[in-house]
Amino acid sequence: MQSQWSDKDAADYVARYAGQGVNEDLALRVYTTRLLGRDPKLVLHGGGNTSVKTVVKDQLGEDVEVLCVKGSGWDMGNIEPAGLPAVRLAPIRKLRALDAMSDEAMVNFQRINLLDAGAPNPSVETLLHGFLPHKYIDHVHSTAVLSLIDQPDGEALAREVYGDRVAYVPYVMPGFALAKAVADIFDANPGVEGLILLQHGIFTMGETADQAYGRMVEFVSLAEERLARQRKTRAAGALPGALATVAEIAPILRGCVAIARDANAGTVKRQILDFRTGPAILDYVNGADVARYSQIGVATPDHTIRTKNWPLLLPAPQAGKLDAWAGDVKAAVDAYVARYHDYFARNNARSVVKKTELDPMPRVVLVPGVGLFGLGASAKDAAIAADIAENTVEVITDAEAIGTFQPIGEADMFDMEYWSLEQAKLGKSAEKPLARQVAVVTGGGGAIGAATAAAFARQGAEVAVLDRDLAAAQVVAKKIGGRAVACDVTDPRSVRAAFDAVVAAFGGVDIVVSNAGAAWQGAIGTVDDETLRKSFELNFWAHQAVAQNATRIMQAQGTYGCLLFNVSKQAVNPGKEFGPYGLPKAATLFLVKQYALDHGKDGIRANAVNADRIRSGLLTDDMVAARSKARGLSEADYLAGNLLKREVTAADVADAFVYLAGAAKTTAAIVTVDGGNIEASLR
Repeated sequence: MQSQWSDKDAADYVARYAGQGVNEDLALRVYTTRLLGRDPKLVLHGGGNTSVKTVVKDQLGEDVEVLCVKGSGWDMGNIEPAGLPAVRLAPIRKLRALDAMSDEAMVNFQRINLLDAGAPNPSVETLLHGFLPHKYIDHVHSTAVLSLIDQPDGEALAREVYGDRVAYVPYVMPGFALAKAVADIFDANPGVEGLILLQHGIFTMGETADQAYGRMVEFVSLAEERLARQRKTRAAGALPGALATVAEIAPILRGCVAIARDANAGTVKRQILDFRTGPAILDYVNGADVARYSQIGVATPDHTIRTKNWPLLLPAPQAGKLDAWAGDVKAAVDAYVARYHDYFARNNARSVVKKTELDPMPRVVLVPGVGLFGLGASAKDAAIAADIAENTVEVITDAEAIGTFQPIGEADMFDMEYWSLEQAKLGKSAEKPLARQVAVVTGGGGAIGAATAAAFARQGAEVAVLDRDLAAAQVVAKKIGGRAVACDVTDPRSVRAAFDAVVAAFGGVDIVVSNAGAAWQGAIGTVDDETLRKSFELNFWAHQAVAQNATRIMQAQGTYGCLLFNVSKQAVNPGKEFGPYGLPKAATLFLVKQYALDHGKDGIRANAVNADRIRSGLLTDDMVAARSKARGLSEADYLAGNLLKREVTAADVADAFVYLAGAAKTTAAIVTVDGGNIEASLR
């Protein structure tokens, strides 16, 4: 591990925060906390904690000694002073005299001693920081240190590396009991520079920020050096000759790990997938003994709330035999669920306070020959699970290279997984209506496409923005936190590649808005064939290519789906010299009904929006005037035929698509969005 400390950067932090009324102690605490938090080999997604003991003024202007400690759930990599709430130190230290303290009492005591009542909850390890005398304390879950201490003889290995420079603490669940145990062990070893918490992590201490940080760098480096020596090689298992692709297997997997479904309501509680692969991951999942070392447990207790205690291990997917693999996946998921039920019942029986079982579905999936998937309620949650899974691969690989991986036992894992203070880190906010769904919007770089992509993102969907103009798609995707994919919808190969890219990114597809289109004009008796064919390619065949690819994926998932099409009033109310546009749009209108008819048995709905005379908020008045002129309309006539005399925008069309996406019992429907044009109304 390389030190990232910079005297200049440290001074810049002190100067920057001084203007905000933050003292030097806390400014340097923020600086080194970020140095630690930005290294994924030390800290991942809210893990770890740091503290500093300092003096600040209370509201009466009186000096008070406080412990500024990381707030629960804050990310060390981008922490601000507000993420290190100040707790009165003297009352915290007095707690050590108690024999026991409940979690609820501990949290309450910490909160009533905050200087700011609106501050976040201090870390669950606040008392541990408070009971130790050092000014600066750092705590991380270093992969190298965990590989060293997640062993049957972890303490002996650690002593070989650190000797008496650190004290050794047997595993105790975080909270009051751990704080007491650490304080007692430190009293017996007052000269140590750090603490090894077996099967948990490492603490370093110092009187300055750079001293505590420097010791962490040194101790992690020592662990890395030990892991580089006397390594065993891993034997590889057998794989079939040709393997199926990620795009082929991810929808099957995603359908099998759906948490719940209601066939009558037509709803599914899905999971989003995040795929990872690479030499280290493949070496791990392809190991001959993967069924043993991958199923033992988590690298550090903090990870269990994100990944559960073991991953789902699947067989390698042989190319051309996806039906058989799908059966294997279903059987493996059923076995995983049964194992989880048994695990819960066995451990809940010994609990004094009975727990409510969490959903039993996996959060990490290992696929030999392919890689691993992280699973979650959102792309962010899936990425967190995948990040932790990659970290676990490294920990277990190095642990097995020098010995045998052995984390905390099942009972301790259960206590951590169902600990209310850990579950609180995940939050319990209500999910948005389209959460856990993947939406694809074609023509996403245009006005209606951009508005539609934004509307689906606001409703909680993971959105893929497809457009021939990748730069335009990227602009939209960046604004909404989606994924941009280049796609020429008139090229079936491009469409297939785009959908494969969406599957690789999210695991599947649930909603498709086939929106891309353009209006060609010309009198039908004289228009050339090339113009008519171009219009059919974009305004009919492209919709078919998009719908076919979406249906292929939705059928593989087996979790229903929704096809949405942008049709036009030209399909039912032809305009003069708009035949080249209206004819393929009329065919697309019937395409909608055909998909509803043929694939209703699959739970796949097909609906459309009939939009006309849309005035986009992205267009200037001059652009609107030009468009009106091209359509044979004057600016004054723009609302002619609009019964409501209300301007219709791209956002209104987007709202109609969102409505249809949520209408679980509606198919073969056409929603008109035009302000009211009786000649274009459907019957």
